Amino acid sequence: MFFNYKKYFSVVLQGVVDARYRFIAIDVGGYGKQSDGGTFQSSDFYRALIEKKLVLPKPAPLPESNVVAPYVFVADDAYPLLPFLMKPYSGSNLPLAQDCFNKRLSRCRKVVECAFGILNSKWCILSKCIDTNINLADSIIKCVCILHNTIIDKEGSSENLTEVSITRTGSVWDHLGRPSNHAKGVRDIYTAYFATNPLSYS
Repeated sequence: MFFNYKKYFSVVLQGVVDARYRFIAIDVGGYGKQSDGGTFQSSDFYRALIEKKLVLPKPAPLPESNVVAPYVFVADDAYPLLPFLMKPYSGSNLPLAQDCFNKRLSRCRKVVECAFGILNSKWCILSKCIDTNINLADSIIKCVCILHNTIIDKEGSSENLTEVSITRTGSVWDHLGRPSNHAKGVRDIYTAYFATNPLSYS
């Protein structure tokens, strides 16, 4: 189960990152052979979202707008499109508004990639084989994430951020069917807003 497609044993660390590169929710111990989407679906975090057990901000007007939108998490194409989880539009030669949405989403996702880059560069134990049993390995990874957050709280995030290239193993969400109209509607709200409120550097 932990033997991944690269032919070695591994566990998965999947996390939710805030704007300060801190891990505010993590799931550790997913099977190495499992895709990101599969790990997400089997996590306590996903179940809490689906069952509406997390205390999340209520929908609010977007900046300098009367358009009310829900708060959402951002992810890449390996994940499903859900009302609370935005992913990029797929395909090439997209309409301008959809291309703008993808660029804005990509900027947000870079924060996550930088957080993993900081974590990996600071804690060398994550870059090599952890020669121990699976339960202790999970505990080590969790401790590293706590220490990562503690250092950021005390010292601030590094200005020399490291981006990492995260290899995806493909999506396993086909069995969930097409995204709901609700999820598409939420993405349409953000797409229209980004198209009419461009950033000067986007």
